[in-house]
Amino acid sequence: MSGAGLVVVGSGPAGISAAESYRRNGGEGPVVVLSADTDLPYERPPLSKDFLRGDLDEVADGDELFLHPPEWFVERDVDLRHGKPVTEIDVEAHTVTVDGERIPYGALVLACGAGPSPLPVPGGERALLLRALADARRLRDAAADAKSAVVIGAGFIGCEAAASLAMRGLSVTLVAPDEVPQANRLGVEAGRRLLDLVTATGVRYVAGTSVTSVDESGVRLDDGVTVDCDLVLAATGVTPHSEIASAAGLNVRDSRIVVGADMRTSAADVYAAGDVAFAFNTAAGRHVAVEHWQDAVDHGDVAGAQAAGVTATWHAVPGFWSTIGDTAVKYHAWGDGYDASRVVDHDDGFTVWYEAAGKTVGVLTCNADDDYDLGEGLIADGRPAPVETTRTGT
Repeated sequence: MSGAGLVVVGSGPAGISAAESYRRNGGEGPVVVLSADTDLPYERPPLSKDFLRGDLDEVADGDELFLHPPEWFVERDVDLRHGKPVTEIDVEAHTVTVDGERIPYGALVLACGAGPSPLPVPGGERALLLRALADARRLRDAAADAKSAVVIGAGFIGCEAAASLAMRGLSVTLVAPDEVPQANRLGVEAGRRLLDLVTATGVRYVAGTSVTSVDESGVRLDDGVTVDCDLVLAATGVTPHSEIASAAGLNVRDSRIVVGADMRTSAADVYAAGDVAFAFNTAAGRHVAVEHWQDAVDHGDVAGAQAAGVTATWHAVPGFWSTIGDTAVKYHAWGDGYDASRVVDHDDGFTVWYEAAGKTVGVLTCNADDDYDLGEGLIADGRPAPVETTRTGT
């Protein structure tokens, strides 16, 4: 690697982890983090929970909301540049372009993340989105003046945000096509338990329908029913920001940059990490797409080490925590399906075991941390679940 040092595109968990790992592993030369986001790097998980509920203040002291205080970057000689996107990568010249300025790199980490997918219906631009801190501010401000809300989409972000809005005192309707939240991904029985957590906060769940339009009075459903509300939130998934990578000729598949377990792309000295990466996992033995905070941190750690000349690979089992209302739900999985599952209820929670071809491929827990930890090892080793699973046809 030349003396040009490291350039990181993106200030989310993957990008900041890459910069930190690079310095920790002895990486020399300048480190520049380029971000279109105008805010100091922050934690995203609280945005749909504590922050939305008004229980978390914006204090840039490195605690809770912000990843690090400003002096952290100064102490590590990391040049953090906000507010302007990277518009071009030249892999031959080893440069990136920002606001007309060409910045050289010895190694480049693309941690561009993903953006929220807009609601593709007439009036869909009226719906608020939730991904960045700026989005969360708009949503929280709107909620302060609202009495009712419709949340579209019952993924984890939709469930978390709906519960948080209800806990603020709003009358909340959660709209989704599935009979229960995430039935296709987690199974109907697991979805019922998630639904119980959501509705316990006062949320009304409307299943088997989709939104056909949004106007000033609320949303119109495909069965002709109109749900009046003061604000609409579209929690309808995300799309990875891989456009500049594709334009630079990197190998991109389904909007994700293809990388090895070492986070190397198809171009020399270029790495990718986080939501934008389609990375090979050595434990899984295949490429795995993830959109979880901890996995982004793990990707960045590998990319930064490799950029500094230290060998590292991604082998961890993907996983994350979600908090719906006051209840934490934890999930480990490869994320590419299962053929059998079993729900085990406990006094104050549950565990769902998932298998494929007799091997554990996922575990979903509520107040069952021992099962969550056990499941991680079983998934990594490809061993059977500790209980007999029930065929689900998924």
